[in-house]
Amino acid sequence: MNKVLERIMELRKERGWTEYYLATRADLPQSTISTWYKRDTMPTISSIERICDAFGISLSQFFLDDPEKTVTLSDRQLRLINYAAKLEPEQFDRLLEFLDTL
Repeated sequence: MNKVLERIMELRKERGWTEYYLATRADLPQSTISTWYKRDTMPTISSIERICDAFGISLSQFFLDDPEKTVTLSDRQLRLINYAAKLEPEQFDRLLEFLDTL
């Protein structure tokens, strides 16, 4: 089995997710994921991106050689990042100033 598929399986098992649950979270057909394993084929980059989004990790975290260095963000942390990403630069600077005062 290739390393990408091993990594997906490892992340699934860490979370106790089935292939079906991952497929649902990644908005991919379960048959697609099953086919990767049956044929030992490499998923496309866009599929890996969807998988990473489902796991709440970045592509760089997915491909880290040392999984212990992987940082998993909570839903609350992801919410904060998503809000911050929508801010104008001046608003973002104000947010940072506010957070510095806490």
